[in-house]
Amino acid sequence: MEYRKFGNTELLVSEIGFGGWAIGGVANVGGVEIGWGPSDDSVSKLALIKALDAGINFFDTADFYGLGHSESLMGEVFRGNKDVLIATKVGQKVGLDGKIAIDYSKEYLIQACEDSLRRLKRETIDFYQLHIARVSHLEHGECLEAMEVLQKQGKIRYWGSSLITFAPDPEAEFLMNARKGHGFQLVFNLINQLALPIIQEAGMNGYGIIARMPLQFGLLSGKMKGDTVFSKDDHRSTRLTSEIIGEVNRVLHRHVLPLTEKYETNLAALSLSFILGFDKVSTVIPGIRTPEHVRQNTTGLVRLSEEDHQDLQDLFEREWQPILELMKARG
Repeated sequence: MEYRKFGNTELLVSEIGFGGWAIGGVANVGGVEIGWGPSDDSVSKLALIKALDAGINFFDTADFYGLGHSESLMGEVFRGNKDVLIATKVGQKVGLDGKIAIDYSKEYLIQACEDSLRRLKRETIDFYQLHIARVSHLEHGECLEAMEVLQKQGKIRYWGSSLITFAPDPEAEFLMNARKGHGFQLVFNLINQLALPIIQEAGMNGYGIIARMPLQFGLLSGKMKGDTVFSKDDHRSTRLTSEIIGEVNRVLHRHVLPLTEKYETNLAALSLSFILGFDKVSTVIPGIRTPEHVRQNTTGLVRLSEEDHQDLQDLFEREWQPILELMKARG
């Protein structure tokens, strides 16, 4: 495992991190599925242990993943292990009406941090993120004040924001202009390269960068077929259509698969390697829920030539952007 500095912080993070959404298990809020279907806690714990053994030291979660269950599993397995770096998120909750609600008030964020620390069995959170906060929340200021208070209290070491999928720019620009925070989490992969300008600008300004959804819901593994059926408690059931899967596979087979033969690797590893080819990216966090996922996401990584890396980057406007528009329409 290779490690990179997380922006201008003191954190040294594994290039491959652990995306902890799926281990949260089934969760439904107000009729909306917010999980990846059923998970087995015993298998999830083994995956966490296997990840640490493989050299992964960066584990990303959120208080909304499984409504706290993902955090709790990490707390049970790691129990304050100082070699483990934990990043979690805050701002989404179950409202009084039972539906998804957002709350970036100072009072709520401070209390939510205490709750996360209790579940994680830790005294401090290494990287605390506003979970899809918008400019209006940042302008209001309470969330920024809460983060600074928590940092002064030693409850969090560093903080930043997890940016929205299809328009990450406004919130990133706001925080960079205000010189607030220490890092960003954003969607970045072969299909969705919208955040590349932010990655470059933020990286130049000393912000750490977490690349999430590196395989775009598993599409870039090449294992999905047009007739793939997701369970109703898997959020992908409303997001991935046979048309989207078919179009992704078409581009993979025509333009990406030949590179896997050249580099003697697989589609998933090549996809991760593409992201790691950007030196401003600190860590990539594929979703992991089994020991086998750990193996798949930590082996087969390659260093792409400048020409091949640029060719994959150029595919965005030529091939991927129309498919991304189909995804955007699905939410």
